[in-house]
Amino acid sequence: MTNSVTGAAIDGWLRAFARLVAEHEDELTRLDAAIGDADHGANMNRGLTAAAVALDELAAGDPPPAAGPRLTKVGMTLISTVGGAAGPLFGTFFLRMGNALAEQETPTALAAALRAGLAGVVQRGKAEAGDKTMYDALAPAVAAVETALAAGGSLADALAAASKAAEDGCAATVPLVARKGRASYLGERSVGHQDPGATTVSLFFRAALDSGVAG
Repeated sequence: MTNSVTGAAIDGWLRAFARLVAEHEDELTRLDAAIGDADHGANMNRGLTAAAVALDELAAGDPPPAAGPRLTKVGMTLISTVGGAAGPLFGTFFLRMGNALAEQETPTALAAALRAGLAGVVQRGKAEAGDKTMYDALAPAVAAVETALAAGGSLADALAAASKAAEDGCAATVPLVARKGRASYLGERSVGHQDPGATTVSLFFRAALDSGVAG
């Protein structure tokens, strides 16, 4: 097990995320069909497929880039290829993460980068807890990483806690009334449906475990 957040480790995490989104594209589309435009799955899959190509181009460099530039590249790709709100929101998340992480490779730096990514999402989307958005999965996941590391846990411990927190936060969107985005137009009719953006966040943290980024 490693506690180093290398460029290769982040590359593996991002590619695992892209694979999970591809595998769950139909589910994400179904969730978005209930409260949105029915395009979240296709949009995120298209964007992350393009991001994987961009990662291939970066990896061909000599020397290969550190973690920060890889995250930044993915963020830029998502903003340019994903329509609707998802592109700017997830793109900003990765851009802010990349800018914050830069060349650093410690778990503490990763936690700070995740916090910076969350701040970017809040700044762009103006979401708060309980709005039935990606924030409801992302905020508890970021807090779980910080809490686990502060308690002396390993990177693996922190990411496992984050994955669980993201899953719980995602499930907690089901009974909520949407207060942001297209889903908010439905009012009470949005109750009973899981938020697709929060679901995608849950896949992101599950990908951390699947990729072995923490060893």
